[in-house]
Amino acid sequence: MQTGKTKSARYVQALYLAAISFLAYVSVYGFRKPFTVAEFTGVKYWGISYQTLLIISQVIGYMLSKFYGIVLISSMKKTGRWKLFAGLISVAWACLFLLAIVPQPWGMLCMLVNGYMLGFMWGFVFSYIEGRRTTDLIASALAVSFIFAGGFTRSVAKWLLIDLHVSQQWMPFLAGAFFVPPLALLIYLLERAPLPDEEDIADRSERLPMTKDDRRNLIKTYGAGLIFILVTYVLLTIIRDVRDSFMSNMWGELGHSGDYAIFTRTETITSVTVLAMLCLMMFIRDNMRAFRLTHILILAGLLIAGISSYLFRNGQLGGVAWMQLTSLGLYMSYIPYNCIFFERMIAALRLKGNVGFLIYLVDAFGYMGSLTVMLTKEGLGSGMKWTPFYSGAVVLFSLIGVGGILFSYFYFDRKYRSAQVSVHG
Repeated sequence: MQTGKTKSARYVQALYLAAISFLAYVSVYGFRKPFTVAEFTGVKYWGISYQTLLIISQVIGYMLSKFYGIVLISSMKKTGRWKLFAGLISVAWACLFLLAIVPQPWGMLCMLVNGYMLGFMWGFVFSYIEGRRTTDLIASALAVSFIFAGGFTRSVAKWLLIDLHVSQQWMPFLAGAFFVPPLALLIYLLERAPLPDEEDIADRSERLPMTKDDRRNLIKTYGAGLIFILVTYVLLTIIRDVRDSFMSNMWGELGHSGDYAIFTRTETITSVTVLAMLCLMMFIRDNMRAFRLTHILILAGLLIAGISSYLFRNGQLGGVAWMQLTSLGLYMSYIPYNCIFFERMIAALRLKGNVGFLIYLVDAFGYMGSLTVMLTKEGLGSGMKWTPFYSGAVVLFSLIGVGGILFSYFYFDRKYRSAQVSVHG
């Protein structure tokens, strides 16, 4: 185990790990999101568009993987991870090949399996970087990767469709092929990443595989707070995932269907802004102070998303500005859960566990909520446009989320103070 790293060496290592984890998850998105750009206009089954059925199928697979991932990711050992990583990605890519050749609507089954395979990827990548003094920086880069990746991989998809005239059926598979070589290299680099040293462990606590009893005890001790975290995160996942899945449709409704660069342009602005905010957390050594500030950042993001959506619905804000501000506010709230929130929670409260367990616990219910909302929208009428539906949902969910994050703040603050009193008598 490494010891005595200089501050400069620690930051150089952090930047290196941030770069490869960022690029690795961007590459993973190349197998996940390009297919959403293929709208299959006019193709419907059971009164629902084929595009929506494919997206719902993938979300079901993703949701199922999150429930199983509560056990798989939290109990995963450090050796041999790359073999499972590579195997799951290979199956996900094979599903995109089958999507191109099987008759409709059997592509739904392909996307269900694709989503299940890809649902474990976040936990795999995060397992290489958690439990370090510099995890805030590294994990922030990883977390903003899916903002940038969502836009970038869709731009690749639009480029294949518009400039190279690739068919909608084959575009997802060819988009995946674009990301195979870099992902293979990045998996290799992650596997060779140095482990946390003794100073990291002293500062952030050692991250160990969890047993069934470990998971049960954590939930028993902090159950009330976890419920409100869960409620807030479910709402954020719903509006994040609906935006991510139907972004192409909403931009089309706003008059930008032919501008494939708009995906990367708007999401890059959000990525850089949120990354800058989160990286500053690295300089806060006190874990509880950082945990409290993370709550405040999430609260601010909910207010930005909710207020901008309210103004848009009342004709006081343009469509492009609304999409940009909603993206910023949403990811200010959503991303901390995926990089800093649970990392600092474990460190501040000295919990026996790992980030993978907590993320997959809330993610499982988050994707269940996302699936429920997609089905509800279709039940209200497949002719209903996504823009008014989504903007209304953001206003409502932001209001509820504000209450949830405030409860979480005071609950864990009280738990921390009680623990400090016990320790110091």
